[in-house]
Amino acid sequence: MIKKIDLRLALQLAADPQQVRAAAAASVGWREADIQVEVLRRSIDARQRQAFVQLQVNVYKDEVPPAATDYLAQLHDVSDAPEILIVGAGPAGYFAALQLIQEGFRPVIIERGKDVQARRRDLKAIQQDGTVNPHSNYCYGEGGAGTYSDGKLYTRSVKRGDWWKVLCLLVEHGANPDILVEAHPHIGSNKLPKIVAEIRQTIEKHGGKVIFDSFVTDFIINNDAIAGVIVNENTEYRAEAVILATGHSARDIYYLCQRKKVAMEAKPFALGVRIEHQQSLIDTAQYRQSPRHELLPAAPYKLVTQVRERGVFSFCMCPGGLVVPAATAPGEIVVNGMSMSRRDSEFANSGTVTAIEISDFEPYKKHGVLAGLAFQQAVEQAMFAVSDGTQRAPAQRLTDFVQGKISSSLPKTSYIPGLISAPLHEILPTFVSERLREGVKKFGQQMNGYFTENANVIGTESRTSAPVRIPRNPDTLMHVHIQNLFPCGEGAGYAGGILSAAMDGQNVATAIAKIYTKK
Repeated sequence: MIKKIDLRLALQLAADPQQVRAAAAASVGWREADIQVEVLRRSIDARQRQAFVQLQVNVYKDEVPPAATDYLAQLHDVSDAPEILIVGAGPAGYFAALQLIQEGFRPVIIERGKDVQARRRDLKAIQQDGTVNPHSNYCYGEGGAGTYSDGKLYTRSVKRGDWWKVLCLLVEHGANPDILVEAHPHIGSNKLPKIVAEIRQTIEKHGGKVIFDSFVTDFIINNDAIAGVIVNENTEYRAEAVILATGHSARDIYYLCQRKKVAMEAKPFALGVRIEHQQSLIDTAQYRQSPRHELLPAAPYKLVTQVRERGVFSFCMCPGGLVVPAATAPGEIVVNGMSMSRRDSEFANSGTVTAIEISDFEPYKKHGVLAGLAFQQAVEQAMFAVSDGTQRAPAQRLTDFVQGKISSSLPKTSYIPGLISAPLHEILPTFVSERLREGVKKFGQQMNGYFTENANVIGTESRTSAPVRIPRNPDTLMHVHIQNLFPCGEGAGYAGGILSAAMDGQNVATAIAKIYTKK
């Protein structure tokens, strides 16, 4: 017999499995000795001064919880199977590869950057020396941008694919099983590199291939069908089909698509700044206690408002996190946020952005469908123009940003390259700056203590999503005009984070199997 129930427990009780079991037994009226408890969902309710844990559980009597599905057991050797090329070793590419192996195809993954371990040296170079490697940085390399952006696994797109399978595969490759039950799961940027490397080893163990330091410089297209790619200008790879999973920052791939007449379309995105507070301030505002209880995690927040008929909202919030440089080319300043698994930094940061519509691209219309890229890049280069030639990021105190004043000093920051005081309110496009300044004032009304001079506004948060979509047939997921080409993930405009990108990779692999198994 099984009963699904909800429990609301004090923090100390929820942290003790025996207490959870006792509470479940009392709730269903069965003897504690006769039951087993399976936690399905866990979240924190901090709306009152005393925080509680909300649990959804299955209570089993006279039977045991079912064993977890072993997804790795469904993979078999594909060394001699038909090959599918995958461009990009991010979540979309790697989860497409795992699904292709299950479907009986051999994935060959081509990645412009380095493996996750070698990639660390380039991250150190951009942090400490301001040197940007255009092929290996916080966006490019094994695992993609998600490897060093906290590993948040929450998405509203769960209906788009098998999100449970993605989470289970992450656990099977070393992630904490808590991600299966937490309402807002995350892995942590210190844990993800090992998990990503484990996924690569699984792919290679079953006959797949991962090739690093291989930048796609051309597509082999004949009679409106792609037959392969050329990397590093002289090495050719051919296959039955090509999955394009290059992420939202691979501008050179968009320009290659434009040259090869691969249809694309402009799409809206969001752009703004990253705002950094002391985590203790956010904890006090969200939990109404200082210091926070030792069993409470670093508090997150989510803020949204409307300013002049457009949204202004927090994005990719990193409690207990760090601000990091995310430029992909010299001469630009881009920032992002990340957290370690323990989320124990003294800082909290979040992208704070506003909607950018296609009509805003008008000054860059000479770039055609890539006008949004030009707009995005112009803002990033304007940020670099006021820097000292390194990755020091322009910044203001939050109150000064709103008041339109250059800050005479800046609060302490987690951003390792350092900050430089600059008039972000002038550097940002006027319509962006004005909406953000009004928006953060409203955020101060929504969350006590948010609007403070002790917060940094750091420019610029511009890589929220791609300003381009590569259209595909909704039934086959193949490109609308180029046969055998499968746009995939964030770079193609069909995902917005690790989980949704991974699901899209699975979906594209499944679509490929339906088409090419018949041949």
